[in-house]
Amino acid sequence: MSALTSTKRNRSISMKKRSQKEYIVIGLGRFGTSIAKQLEANGCTVLAIDRNEQKIRQIAEYVTLAMCLDVSDEEALEEIGGRNFDGAIISIGHSLDASVLATIWAKEQGIGQIIAKAYDEMQGKILTKIGADKIVYPEKELGVQLANDLAFSNLFDAIELSSEYSIAEILTLTDWIGKDLREIKLREKYGVNAIAIKRGGTIIVNPPADAPTKKDDIFFLLGTNATLKKIAGISTSRRN
Repeated sequence: MSALTSTKRNRSISMKKRSQKEYIVIGLGRFGTSIAKQLEANGCTVLAIDRNEQKIRQIAEYVTLAMCLDVSDEEALEEIGGRNFDGAIISIGHSLDASVLATIWAKEQGIGQIIAKAYDEMQGKILTKIGADKIVYPEKELGVQLANDLAFSNLFDAIELSSEYSIAEILTLTDWIGKDLREIKLREKYGVNAIAIKRGGTIIVNPPADAPTKKDDIFFLLGTNATLKKIAGISTSRRN
């Protein structure tokens, strides 16, 4: 087993202050690498593991500790120990065997939260049965997000809450200008709720019902995806 310690944070995992959360990320593809870097940037202590030495060199300066080892090497994993970790992210490539071994190890170590990456539902079911607490499907979720971005291309931005509901930023419709929320009747006429209005550089949360709407107001609307897309279409025709 070979190991490379981060030049950015020259300290071992055992030296971590317990006020910080500690994570182990196994598998440093694009998904695992981005998670490891962001966790460290958020103030967490991160141990990053991969069997590819080049990937270890590339991430070493961004995490607390980076180690090059193969998860099929049980003795190497035992040397690491895992009982102090708050969570494990299993982000191994297409090797189901390696993902299974890493998940079993994390479960046996008593790690609080085990998040595993899967490429399909069958792999996800297997990893769940052997101890993963949460399964993520990066490719599938990225595809869904891209499809939603394309479908909501008329919106300034949209936050998907579920497969049916979102919060969207929509420019004031022509018919709304000069009217207050009671006159616009968002809930009755459109089936949406205004949770905030952006006016210039100010965000008005829970906007008062008697405040007149201005031309360049941007509404934060909560509603079904279908309804929001319909309103966005009207808003776009105004901008064009």
